[in-house]
Amino acid sequence: MVEGESGLIACARRAEQPRWISSRGLFLFPSGAQAFAYGAARPGTLRGAQHHFAWCDELAKWNPSPASAGPGSRSGQGGDAVWDNLMLGLRLGERPRTIVTTTPLSVPLMKRIVAMERCVTTHGRTDQNRHSAADYRAAAADLYGGTRLGRQELDGILFDDPQGALWTRDMLDAGRVEPPPRDTLARVVIGVDPPASAGGDACGIVVCGVDEEGVAYVLADFSAPGLRPEGWARRVAEAARMWDAQKVIAEKNQGGDMIESVLCGVDAGLPVRLVGATRGKAARAEPVALRFETRRAKLAGRFPELEDELCAMTYQGYRGAGSPDRADAMVWAMSELIAPPRAPRVRGL
Repeated sequence: MVEGESGLIACARRAEQPRWISSRGLFLFPSGAQAFAYGAARPGTLRGAQHHFAWCDELAKWNPSPASAGPGSRSGQGGDAVWDNLMLGLRLGERPRTIVTTTPLSVPLMKRIVAMERCVTTHGRTDQNRHSAADYRAAAADLYGGTRLGRQELDGILFDDPQGALWTRDMLDAGRVEPPPRDTLARVVIGVDPPASAGGDACGIVVCGVDEEGVAYVLADFSAPGLRPEGWARRVAEAARMWDAQKVIAEKNQGGDMIESVLCGVDAGLPVRLVGATRGKAARAEPVALRFETRRAKLAGRFPELEDELCAMTYQGYRGAGSPDRADAMVWAMSELIAPPRAPRVRGL
């Protein structure tokens, strides 16, 4: 924060070079302002001190021992004792403020701060860090791009799997594989979750396939927001041609027979089957989530937006923002692939 390559001394303008007295933890600015350095392992040192402004770095890693907390603090609760002592002394000036810069680990203190009504969050990506080497940024993106670790460390995303989640990040990462060769797939279908309106949610368009062993794969995500019916129908037809899909499974609740008409209007040969949502999202998704949990369904690649939606699906319903269009489309496609073969029936004589 002070002496590092991107610390206060290195970033100061030439005419504003500050003085750092490390033995006292004192930082003197040319303007006469003073800053004081504290360690998160000693919460008691913040008791009694008062400030106008605070900068808390790597807050998610604060972990003082119970014995180090001062009297009246939340001793042993991660960095809560440090935070509480700091907040009680942040009382100078008309608008005291705190800035927290940290890797967004989902620890209790982070959740507590983010949930505060007065908290404003921003995200910075590694590729925006001009103090790091360009080669490092490229290598980090190649190694970790699209993974949970990469999205946390490189994109600054705070993950918080809700209680009762049907999918977790660890489950998805454990079942992630390279895309299988097309000739090893017995069937390929496309799930479609049409939007209620062109200006509303995205149209979910997800391609899934199953191999001869019965293992199902998410192959591609063609979902897109803001398209009129003809626009998303063309994307469905494009995906069907690209993957040689045997069937398109489309939810009919948002438009009924019009959905089939729009799809067949852009490609008369498109094999469409309409399905109705007679059960809730969680009930439809649960059998598919079980396939992922038992490694009979896998992600053939990285699909960040889809994965975010899947991890917000719980036994009680969807806990994410907006509508889970990609997740719904995937569930429709997977449900078609894992369903037992339909036996012939006699409708009447």
